[in-house]
Amino acid sequence: MMNHASSQGQRAAARLRNFDRAAFLSRYATLIALTCLIAFNLVHTPNFTTIETLNINLTQVAGIVIVAVGMTLVIATGGIDLSVGSLMAIAGAIAPLVFTGNAFGGNVHLAVAVAVVAALAAGGLLGLFNGVLVARLRVQPIIATLILFIAGRGLAQVLTNGSVQTFSVPAFDWIGRGRAFGIPAQVLLMAVIVLVTAWSLRKTVFGRYVLAAGGNERSATLAGLPVTRIKLLVYAISGLCAGLAGLVVVAINSSSDANQVGNGMELDAIAAVAVGGTSLSGGKATIAGTLFGALTIQLVRYTLLANGVPDAAALVVKAAIIAFAVWLQQQGSQS
Repeated sequence: MMNHASSQGQRAAARLRNFDRAAFLSRYATLIALTCLIAFNLVHTPNFTTIETLNINLTQVAGIVIVAVGMTLVIATGGIDLSVGSLMAIAGAIAPLVFTGNAFGGNVHLAVAVAVVAALAAGGLLGLFNGVLVARLRVQPIIATLILFIAGRGLAQVLTNGSVQTFSVPAFDWIGRGRAFGIPAQVLLMAVIVLVTAWSLRKTVFGRYVLAAGGNERSATLAGLPVTRIKLLVYAISGLCAGLAGLVVVAINSSSDANQVGNGMELDAIAAVAVGGTSLSGGKATIAGTLFGALTIQLVRYTLLANGVPDAAALVVKAAIIAFAVWLQQQGSQS
């Protein structure tokens, strides 16, 4: 009995000695931070446990998560997409132009359906354009997507003549303000996109190819993987996600302002991906991590605002969180 207890103690001591604290923090820091934030708010923030507060946080984070899912796939291949905010503005400009026109003889539902398809198609095609620059023309991703980051918002402003489009179309507004089973529509869209993408990344050939292309592109190419097609596809998916997020934003506001829709979204999406644990150098991705990263950043902002801290301070805290997340990734990769 004593020998058995002694051997158990030795094994426990060995596990403790072999415990890799850096790797543990790299993997679970986001969940720990999110748990601490929730605990702090439960104690210090009034009305935190109400359904209204939950809905506020979920609806504010939904657009970020939708964009960040596409960004996760792009970053997993070793790329980056700076154009997502501008693509949101383009999609948000196209849809009202379609359903407020007179081309469909007053058939509002048909006009809204065409508007949604046109906006998503524009986002997907422009994302594909980014993919062509990166995968076929070998332009550095940060430069390739910087083109639409600059030109895309200008295109959105041209489409709207630089003016704010306002509308009242309940069939379209439902995307941003409707509910199904008591759950906000954009939250349901977010959940579906997260679940489908997470499953695809873990359980399908597509997911394995994405990670292989980002882990070692040369080896993946020599192994016969369609690296070029994978990159084209992930940039197109990123554009689609940005287009959908743009539709959600303009539906919430019942207006489209090309100067404001998606402004700064590329930074929020990259932050969510980084904080969530996806490697910025490619080859590793976690959709669940991206979701928790976005929730953490949103909850930090809500916590500060709810406790009287100015919004500008939230930006500083967000920057610190991103820097800490990148540092943890580096520590985890070196261990």
